[in-house]
Amino acid sequence: MEKLQFSTDINAPAERVYKTMLGLEDIGTYKKWTAPFNPTSSWEGSWDKGSKIKFVGVDENGKKGGMVSKVVENKPAEFVSVQHYGYLDGETEITEGEEVEKWAGGHENYSFSENNGVTTVRVDLDTIDEYVDYFKNTYPKALEVLKETAENQ
Repeated sequence: MEKLQFSTDINAPAERVYKTMLGLEDIGTYKKWTAPFNPTSSWEGSWDKGSKIKFVGVDENGKKGGMVSKVVENKPAEFVSVQHYGYLDGETEITEGEEVEKWAGGHENYSFSENNGVTTVRVDLDTIDEYVDYFKNTYPKALEVLKETAENQ
């Protein structure tokens, strides 16, 4: 797996950025910043530490898909760590097999650091080779939408 890192500075308090990113007060803020990945992106479950959370969307044929994950850590407005351990095929959770083994155990971590009202969001994620270019192209776009959304709330 390859480790990637992305970051952006947002002119808003860490608490607001954290709530906006996770969609805690309005899931629409999560859907908005993750739309560059998939226009139907959302999540199901809970952001509580130890909880299962599913990152979902539908493909061009209307079929549901996404990632099955566990919230490893959630320190509000400081750090969130998610570990992916499966994927969705329609409503079916696939948690073993060759496709899962390629990237199972990979983390996606969000760090929030505020200084004088400016919050730096850093994303550290593990990915497999076939998605490196996709994330390198898409994550900066998504973080730009997060920045605009959080700054204009």
